[in-house]
Amino acid sequence: MSAVGSQVSAARAAEGTVLRSSLVTGSAEYQANRSAQLALLGQLEEQLELARAGGGPRYAERHRARGRLLARERIELLLDRDAHFLELSALAAWGTEFTVGASLITGIGVVSGVECVLIAHDPTVRGGAMNPYSLRKSLRALEIARRNLLPVINLVESGGADLPTQSELFVPAGKIFHDLTALSALGVPTIALVFGNSTAGGAYVPGMCDYAVLVDRQAKVFLGGPPLVKMATGEDADDEELGGARMHSQISGLADYFATDERDAIRIGRRIVSELNWRKLGPPPSLPADEPVYDPGELLGIAPADIRLPFDPREVLARVVDGSRFGEYKESYGTSLVTGWASVHGYPVGILANARGVLFSEESRKATEFILLANQSDTPLLFLQNTTGYMVGTSYEQGGIIKDGAKMINAVTSSTVPHITLNMAASFGAGNYGMSGRAYDPRLLFAWPGSKLAVMGAAQLAGVMSIVGKAAAQAAGRPFDADADEQRRQLIEAQIEKESHAFFVTARLYDDGLIDPRDTRTVLGIALSAAHSAPVGGRRGFGVFRM
Repeated sequence: MSAVGSQVSAARAAEGTVLRSSLVTGSAEYQANRSAQLALLGQLEEQLELARAGGGPRYAERHRARGRLLARERIELLLDRDAHFLELSALAAWGTEFTVGASLITGIGVVSGVECVLIAHDPTVRGGAMNPYSLRKSLRALEIARRNLLPVINLVESGGADLPTQSELFVPAGKIFHDLTALSALGVPTIALVFGNSTAGGAYVPGMCDYAVLVDRQAKVFLGGPPLVKMATGEDADDEELGGARMHSQISGLADYFATDERDAIRIGRRIVSELNWRKLGPPPSLPADEPVYDPGELLGIAPADIRLPFDPREVLARVVDGSRFGEYKESYGTSLVTGWASVHGYPVGILANARGVLFSEESRKATEFILLANQSDTPLLFLQNTTGYMVGTSYEQGGIIKDGAKMINAVTSSTVPHITLNMAASFGAGNYGMSGRAYDPRLLFAWPGSKLAVMGAAQLAGVMSIVGKAAAQAAGRPFDADADEQRRQLIEAQIEKESHAFFVTARLYDDGLIDPRDTRTVLGIALSAAHSAPVGGRRGFGVFRM
């Protein structure tokens, strides 16, 4: 960030007006919203408990009986005391044949004072074998590390690929090794702490990392185990000869550090990080990180249980940004989109928040100008989504909604300041693109558990299909079967309701995790801190804007 840009950002956020809340927490509407949100959070907690349980008590006890720590215990010992750990993609594989969490734990945490991406196999789930969802989860964690220049620590104990799904794994899994190499080439440190099996293709994880720590009598790092070696060469060999920690430390040279046990490996890992001389390349927080004026607990009752109902995002901002200060930009123009300047945990930000769902031409042009200004001043952007998409209809098409929407999407695409995105309620249609959805590479993207994501609302999509069906029948000169149409309509609506559900969406890693609304400020603060590990700078030149 340039000195001028930093001063402009700080000045804007510091001079923001303190928002006034008109939220009535005693109203029936608020209480209904709160009850619905708490019910969703209860469902979320049930699924998080399943993810935390891994393979369940039986396999956890078997693992402990071997004298080994559980994956989450390893993470806890590795992290600084009382440091944050922002878990990512916790519900990966929810609703599929695989265990919730996809046999992998990923997240951003602080180790020896350095924010790092952690990737830990859970050996209580099918030996830590990787399935298609754990592959997606691992690749997303590496992408977050690359985009934000965060060191990576792999906590390895995996049986390799889940063989029944090898056809979905073999080809794309090579990108794990590609990305580890690319991180190293960028100067981003990569570390492997090997607690158990790291076999076949998995042997390349410690092989590709800058630093490898192997645990004595536990680490098994080889391309082919004893049975495969016997079949391929006729040689009789044991695990230790082929891939034990002592062999790799004394003979092959693969191991950089020999750990006597798991706690020793964790101690060595922390020491390695402390010796990296790692420094954030972005500017530090520059503004007072005072708490919001209003209680963040009240965020539970702001988003309506019925996502078709609008709400004022300023009520959210009043409970998230520093001191509830917000300098609104173009307040009276394009009022379905709220834009302005604030700070979160001392980091200046520009905010775009949907107010009434639909994006008109005015909102699109307003967003475009605002994104340009944020890039001019090197200010990160927060996108708070609650959109049904861009407006349709004859007058809007004739008025140039496509051109104006394209301007906004162009600006989002070309913007180089960090983007952090939160889906508060709805993210439908091209509005998802214009508000920096997954396809537009936000540094991190989260969602509230009541949110929806789809090409459009379930009822609207089912209705469109019904209209298309009627038109097709008329064009073919055959009678329209209203009863069959109604059945199809109900099936389609049920399908879209299921597929737009927040659990379904996060299971497929279309976001980086579902968060409790009350934790929004903390999560955004961690995300901004992580983004500032990399340089923060805006683009000065953009692509062609259609006028």
